[in-house]
Amino acid sequence: MTRPFAAARSPLLRRLAMHAAYHWRNSGHRLLTAARTSWDTRDGALFPSVTSELGGMSVNYSGLAEGIAYTLEFTELRREGGGAAALRTPGTVRGKDLRDPARLAASDIRIVGTSTAKARRLPRSASLVVPMRVHFVIDFDGTGDAASRISKRERAQFRGALRRHAWTWAEEPAPEWFDRFYDRIYRATMQERHGARERTETKEVSYEVLFRRGRMFLLSEGSEPVAGALCHWDRRSGTLTLRLLGVLDGDQRHLDSGAFKAVYHFLIGWCAEHGVRALDFQGTEPFLSKGTYQWKRRFGTRVVLPPNHFGRKRLWFQVHRDTPEVRDYLVANPLLAENEDGALEAVYFYDAQRPARLDYAANSPGVSGVRHIDLDEFLASTPRARERKERV
Repeated sequence: MTRPFAAARSPLLRRLAMHAAYHWRNSGHRLLTAARTSWDTRDGALFPSVTSELGGMSVNYSGLAEGIAYTLEFTELRREGGGAAALRTPGTVRGKDLRDPARLAASDIRIVGTSTAKARRLPRSASLVVPMRVHFVIDFDGTGDAASRISKRERAQFRGALRRHAWTWAEEPAPEWFDRFYDRIYRATMQERHGARERTETKEVSYEVLFRRGRMFLLSEGSEPVAGALCHWDRRSGTLTLRLLGVLDGDQRHLDSGAFKAVYHFLIGWCAEHGVRALDFQGTEPFLSKGTYQWKRRFGTRVVLPPNHFGRKRLWFQVHRDTPEVRDYLVANPLLAENEDGALEAVYFYDAQRPARLDYAANSPGVSGVRHIDLDEFLASTPRARERKERV
């Protein structure tokens, strides 16, 4: 038996440091998430402030660094067209300055990533308070009906693919399989799907924290593994969290065959059979137009705030200028936002020329309702709207 990699026999202090760093990023412990949020959003910290120009509009994101990869990049992906790349103007801003949007760089849309409490204190004009991330959870109540909550379309597609490929599914505890999973399944898929935008867990941490204390599964076609998943296991809460997954060599054939989706189906079945109380499919950006959002909700999942520090963080999302491009973007990207009680609701924008994009469905447990916002009313206080009224 070979070691997965040379660092597997790291000194005790190194292993402890890896565990501490992982839990600082991912723990759901109430005191730890509170401490991390307070530290991350302190007034004296220096934060990135990046203005992105693309698609005829500009977006400034300021605040928590994670929002660059999660939020700003999403807005760029939704504004891309014709091969154009975003023109970014980087800068920095002090935490105390995030309290005053007038100190942020001029842009059509302003987004501030900060704590929930601070986001709620920012101006309400033409703005929303939005979760930074949301997770998708399946609850198991012992009745074995979790699979029945999956959409009929999704179940039918899986059954057809299973007949064609005769996949088999097994937990794989042998360390010699870890290298193959991490290098040829997980990292290969991340590189193929996301390129320079990939966000990955290091190999050393994945082995030490996830593999040694969690669960790794392989999906095989014949004798060859073609997909897999590495999960975190929390014995106290009975929660299995999907952390890393992919298909062999990131090959499009395995994505087209349905092997990637099959991982989710098999995980649900395994959890139902092994006394797992909750399966967390992890999360995505809170935009209904995100493909990941629409796909994960098909499994009958409950939408929740993340159990880690992201659950205590929010985006303050404000439209600063009323332009046709801004209106196009808002209508094309409905999102989740807080209502007055702090519950999540789906927000759809519309105006006389742009109907709400109701094809991006939001009906899921955890989403308390739907709000339709008339852009003429929402943007009435913005500079362009005032200028238009004065000319009439």
